[in-house]
Amino acid sequence: MRSLPSIIHLDMDAFFASVEQAAKPSLRGKPVIVGGLGGRGVVATASYEARRFGVHSAMPMAQARRLCPNAAFLAGRFEAYRQVSELVMALLRELSPLMQPLSLDEAFVDLEAGPYGPALAEAEHGTGERLVLALAEDLRADIERRTGLTASVGAAGSKLMAKIASERAKPDGLVLIEPGEERAVLGPMPVRALPGIGPATEQVLRRAGLNTVAELAEAGETELVQLLGKAHGAGVYQMSIGLDDRPVVADQDAKSVSVEDTFEVDLADRDRVLREVEALALRCVRRLRGAGRSGRTVVLKVRRFDFSTLTRSETLRGPTDDGTVIVETARRLVSQVDITGGVRLLGVGVAQLADYTQEDLFAQAVREEAEAAAAAGAGPEEEPEEAEEEAAVVRRWLPGQDVHHAELGPGWVQGSGVGRVTVRFETPWSGPGRVRTFAIEDPALEPAGPLPLREGWPVAPEEAEDEE
Repeated sequence: MRSLPSIIHLDMDAFFASVEQAAKPSLRGKPVIVGGLGGRGVVATASYEARRFGVHSAMPMAQARRLCPNAAFLAGRFEAYRQVSELVMALLRELSPLMQPLSLDEAFVDLEAGPYGPALAEAEHGTGERLVLALAEDLRADIERRTGLTASVGAAGSKLMAKIASERAKPDGLVLIEPGEERAVLGPMPVRALPGIGPATEQVLRRAGLNTVAELAEAGETELVQLLGKAHGAGVYQMSIGLDDRPVVADQDAKSVSVEDTFEVDLADRDRVLREVEALALRCVRRLRGAGRSGRTVVLKVRRFDFSTLTRSETLRGPTDDGTVIVETARRLVSQVDITGGVRLLGVGVAQLADYTQEDLFAQAVREEAEAAAAAGAGPEEEPEEAEEEAAVVRRWLPGQDVHHAELGPGWVQGSGVGRVTVRFETPWSGPGRVRTFAIEDPALEPAGPLPLREGWPVAPEEAEDEE
């Protein structure tokens, strides 16, 4: 454990929604909800204005619409989010080569490994803390100056406490937890505050009467090992007393993204198993999108009643982060597994990761149109070549999508339907713009890429420095 709080954790505030508000002046100060807009869509991020109505990440979009019907509901623009993320991550790398991104909008940084490391090593404790605070404030100011977005930063002597500090700093704040204060800070917190404690582990601890981190520490390592197993129990105990020696790992590149759940009662009903697999697949998709990645191989993990563990996988024709594709693939994999006797654990993962591609945003929309056409009675005798040709000219406009009009310039889609598309023409650096409606096939209207959030600021900080 360090004597100086030289590990910082940065977390952008309501990242996707904040990018949308920064890009769209007419939405600033208003509730914005980003996520899947279909019948089974879920909230990816809600702005703080929307959170006041009870909307939060991972909530079904239908419920979010009931809670906050006047919000702007937008599809994701992952190209824009990744551009902003690259700028923020480049600023973090200027502080230290030991920068570990966790997703598009959060990362750990080890300040001792960077250019300020010698100064921190030589400084007295109080001076060192002031230097850490100054570096964190300068970082937050640089991010706001170049993107218009706010970030919350936590500083501490370990990754565990730095992340907890950034949570306490939200929104748009900075919190430093001094080494030695770990147990006082952690004690009153619920057990779920510790990494590695999910719903299943929480239930085991709750049945044992352990609800807070202080109660975990009081229970002792021996009892936690009996409850959770040797490795997990020992790890939970160490964290409950504030000990965390995990290093910051530079540019850790995940090979896969996965989620899993352990069930209190073994599942023997195939329909129930399919429902659980679908929910896990959708959670996996959210993590995949949060990391700005797509994947080509879907993996199903099944631990049966006798603790035997089976895995099944299917490799797709190309990488995707589309929820429908991943859910249907996972459901097919379930059919390959014998669940007689019951299932105690299920997991869904995506491997062979690739960088996110913008085309994935439209995969589900195209498929929904194909399904709608089939439901309307599209004949099987239709020639495949003709069907592909017809699909190629279908124009689909998603709420929030960037567009450009030959005469009116850049704007974004407010909505579409009944053969019409409504566009608001504004830029990140203009005031609220005017609204116009066009036919969906209007040749003057084309999809466009995202604009920078600050006029004159390129994506890469190095380029900005060259221009100054």
